[in-house]
Amino acid sequence: MFESCDASSSWPRARRAPPLAAVATIAPRRAFFLFFARKPAVSCCADGTTPADFSSSSLASSRRSYGRSWYNPLRQSQLDSGPEISRLWIDADRTLGSSPERFTVASYNILSDKNAFKHTDLYTNVPYVYMKWGRRKRVICEELIGWNPDIICLQEVDKYYDLSDILAKAGYAGSCARLAELLILLLVSKRREAKVVASQFKLLEGESIEYKGLGLRDNVAQISVFEMCKAPSRRFLVGNIHVLYYPSRGDVKLGQVRFLSSRAHIISDKWGKAPVLLAGDFNSTPQSAIYEFLSSSELNIMLYNRRELSGQRSCHPTQVLGVKQEFNSPFSSIDGLLKNSWTDEEVLVASGKSDCRVVVHPLNLNSSYAAVKGSTGTRGSNGEPLATSYHSKFLGTVDYIWYSDGLLPTRVLDTVSLDILKRTGGLPCKKVGSDHLALVSEFAFTLNTDEADI
Repeated sequence: MFESCDASSSWPRARRAPPLAAVATIAPRRAFFLFFARKPAVSCCADGTTPADFSSSSLASSRRSYGRSWYNPLRQSQLDSGPEISRLWIDADRTLGSSPERFTVASYNILSDKNAFKHTDLYTNVPYVYMKWGRRKRVICEELIGWNPDIICLQEVDKYYDLSDILAKAGYAGSCARLAELLILLLVSKRREAKVVASQFKLLEGESIEYKGLGLRDNVAQISVFEMCKAPSRRFLVGNIHVLYYPSRGDVKLGQVRFLSSRAHIISDKWGKAPVLLAGDFNSTPQSAIYEFLSSSELNIMLYNRRELSGQRSCHPTQVLGVKQEFNSPFSSIDGLLKNSWTDEEVLVASGKSDCRVVVHPLNLNSSYAAVKGSTGTRGSNGEPLATSYHSKFLGTVDYIWYSDGLLPTRVLDTVSLDILKRTGGLPCKKVGSDHLALVSEFAFTLNTDEADI
């Protein structure tokens, strides 16, 4: 159990696992969960292959294999002439009725090194130097450390120890759960003052979820419950997830989100109905049925085409930027015929019951970015960022930080306008280490009636 407040101990640099913490898991025996409780506050990360999968020789081989396809002399001039990426904090209009205790959460899909080399067709407009992990890891850590979050939720982590060497110097430590070929990371940080201070948080419980064992593909999620050391009544739950990518498998995406929400609710009740945060890459757009499910708590799946539940297939850069398309999806006519055609197996995957047509979850969730008004240059009609991810085949928003009753967002780090993203040619770029933008939100606890009267 993480007792939190020892700030003098160092990051565990040995690659041998320390004694297991007292945590709950949902996973086969081959999975393990680690928690490094030796530095101050928090962070979660999901996804990626294990460090052992990447030897120096295999990396060198991969770079030789893919180096030629990335070489584009017309793009080299962008190394020094790319647009300036500047992100500003935006305060909420109203924070009345909120507690003085605040904490900041960051969620970041950092693009695993394996995926960067496996899907080179997505980054043909990105100079090769920006794709190299040796550079990207430094940029990613500079971004995170500069925002000074208390809690970091990372997705697509396959070089955990590379990140830990840098983040440890900034006061971060954490835990990870290895599930199949995926790595989940939980980091704990302190605010960097002139002197070393004790952690703000204590871990109460941790749970890792392997969806493969539930018939929901090989993705993972993580749940952790914390309380504030100086205010033990202030408890909250953090869920971190990387939802399945494949656009046509809306049933699986919905099932993964449904199960995480259900588990979060059960564990929240166990700890006195602790408020819930769900962060990560949901691989679903703000216009999608899955977004509606998250925000409204229910969805009649028979009204939707399973292949279009995520909205991803409407976010090709040529569609978003208004460029005339030179292609049509070969599935468009088929999709029209299959709109309301769900098999019993697909219904079971999405809802958990083969005879259930309305999928529900028990949380009352809101998106922190939609709740804090931003500029028209960076936000869409529903308040969400116009884009949190950009490469040659996608330009749109799939990342969110959701919060339940009991919490209130007080400010968010605004994203980047489409014009600036377009001028980069694609992510990663000089100041962004991934093909996603990190989301960062500050939260306060809402006051109950007794506290408000004081």
